[in-house]
Amino acid sequence: MSKENTKQNELLIIDATNVILGRLGAKIAKLLLNGKKVVIVNAEKAVISGNPETIIQKYKERWGIHSRTNPRKGPFHYSRPDLFVKRTIRGMLPWKKTRGREAYKRLKVFIGLPPEYSDANLIRFEDLNAEKRLKHKWIYVGDLLKNLGWKGITEY
Repeated sequence: MSKENTKQNELLIIDATNVILGRLGAKIAKLLLNGKKVVIVNAEKAVISGNPETIIQKYKERWGIHSRTNPRKGPFHYSRPDLFVKRTIRGMLPWKKTRGREAYKRLKVFIGLPPEYSDANLIRFEDLNAEKRLKHKWIYVGDLLKNLGWKGITEY
C-alpha cells in the first residue's frame, strides 16, 4: 500500500447537516486524537438543541465578555460558522498538550460544500440527526450567528 492510499484512507469528509453540534464535536475530537484527518462541510447547518430564544440570549451575554484593558487577550468569539464549529471542537481536545494541538491541526471546517470536495463520499452521522433524536426545539448554527451579526454565506 502506498503512502497516498493511506492518506486517502485517513481523510474523512463529514457532512454536518442536521447533526447535533456537541455530539458531533465529541465524535470528531475522538477521530482527531486517533490520528485521522477530518474535513467538516456544511458547518452552518449543524444544530444546537434547546429553545432558540434562550440560546440566542445566552450567546449575546457571552459575547459581552471581553478584556477592556487589552482586547488582544480575548476571549475571542467567532461569528462565522466554520470558525464557531472549529472552536467548539477545540474545546473538546486537550489543547494544552502537544497531542491535542497536533490533532487540532488535522481539522478543517467549511461553510457549504467546497468544489474540491463536491464529488467525494460524504460521511453522514445518521445516529446524531436532530430530526430523529430531538423531540424539542433547536436552532441551526447559521441562524444563531446571523442573529449575532454574521453577514451570510460565502459562495464558492
